Amino acid sequence: MEQTHFNEKYPVYEARIEKDETTARSCRDVIERLKADIEADKRTKFIGEFDHIAHTRDIGGDIAEGILAAQHVVFCFGLKLPNARVMAVRPRSIGVTEFDDHFIVNFLEPPMPMATEAMEAWVKALRDA
Repeated sequence: MEQTHFNEKYPVYEARIEKDETTARSCRDVIERLKADIEADKRTKFIGEFDHIAHTRDIGGDIAEGILAAQHVVFCFGLKLPNARVMAVRPRSIGVTEFDDHFIVNFLEPPMPMATEAMEAWVKALRDA
């Protein structure tokens, strides 16, 4: 995975996964695999899914050329609630964008190293080859 900064401000972890590196054939397949990892982890609670491309189309927004699908899986680690401010960084999500020959899978760096490690492991496990 690559660590970058979106808009020079937001720390993002991102992986480009070629379709020949995974058995996942669609964005939906990737979301289902991530959802299974989330549901199997006792530290996390699955919340839902968000179809970003459908929403953007519904409101007449712009979608970059080449994007076939774009979805989020939404979940929360929530191991403790030490103060109200922590609510600003929860829940978590992993974004999956599908192109003809690859997926981009990314997430905003969480404030807990344990959460970063888990999310990184889930994304890396998407590569089967």
